[in-house]
Amino acid sequence: MLVTAGINAQSKREFRGAWIQCVNGQFKGVGTEQMQRTLTYQLNELQKDGCNAIIFQVRPECDALYESSLEPWSYYLTGTQGSRPYPYWDPLQWMIDQCHRRGMELHAWINPYRAKTKVAHANASNHVVVQHPEWTFQYDGLTLLNPARQECRDYICNVVRDIVTRYDVDGLHIDDYFYPYPVAGISIPDDADYAANSYGISNRGDWRRHNVDLFIEQLYRTVHDAKPWVKVGISPFGIYRNQKNDPNGSLTNGLQNYDDLYADILLWDKKGWMDYCVPQIYWEIGNKAADYDELIHWWNDHLIHTDLYIGEDVERTVKNADPRDKTVTSCQPK
Repeated sequence: MLVTAGINAQSKREFRGAWIQCVNGQFKGVGTEQMQRTLTYQLNELQKDGCNAIIFQVRPECDALYESSLEPWSYYLTGTQGSRPYPYWDPLQWMIDQCHRRGMELHAWINPYRAKTKVAHANASNHVVVQHPEWTFQYDGLTLLNPARQECRDYICNVVRDIVTRYDVDGLHIDDYFYPYPVAGISIPDDADYAANSYGISNRGDWRRHNVDLFIEQLYRTVHDAKPWVKVGISPFGIYRNQKNDPNGSLTNGLQNYDDLYADILLWDKKGWMDYCVPQIYWEIGNKAADYDELIHWWNDHLIHTDLYIGEDVERTVKNADPRDKTVTSCQPK
């Protein structure tokens, strides 16, 4: 998946990035030499394609693809959570060195709330779900840190501070997982949290958004207090709100950041709590539910204070021609 510069950006200011994920299992248990060979190939190919930034997933489920005293080595690195890579290496430091050698930025990508995916495996004894199960809740097979708890916000920000302080990263990146993606018939188990501390907010949705807002503000301040030059990037789901729910929304018909994930991206833009935003516009031009052309212009019109880049699923966009011009693929805005 690729990240491209905002549609009004000048060439010298372009951000041409790519996400490299680990949660797909591509590195799990392959060993140091094979993983380095794979990453070297990926970096070389992306450099040939003109990429100047890599967003590297280093914390998929409260575990680390780097040396950490706060969280265990990742299951998605060695196949056993808490097990050091052999021969020993530090993937984050290695990627920083490799990217900088190529003139590319390295942005450390963390998943803040996810503590365990649906993949069955044992947790290390120092993992947060073992140390503090009261900080988590279950939802559709996932284990998540509870956005309502200040302890969780502090914990995540301590991890972020550790990364930013010890590593020469160019950015700290989070993606679209805030409150969990909704599943029909399953409720978020936060009745007790709401009863204990509602902040005087009468609407549960507003309360959940407030919890995420508190985290985003704290995250931004944590990064910039440590290193003011490190960029904070957020990559939300591609639809903020549908126009049928909000006159200010896009002409779309799909899941919504504001209503379903409790992520008020436009508020964060207004408050200055992110340096760049990469909405995941993973649809083609002409898509009936979420048209690519509609969405890139909606974000460009509504994101005022934050640098805008467009996140694309290359396979989905390139294979679909622009219905108005069959010679143009969907990822080429006019």
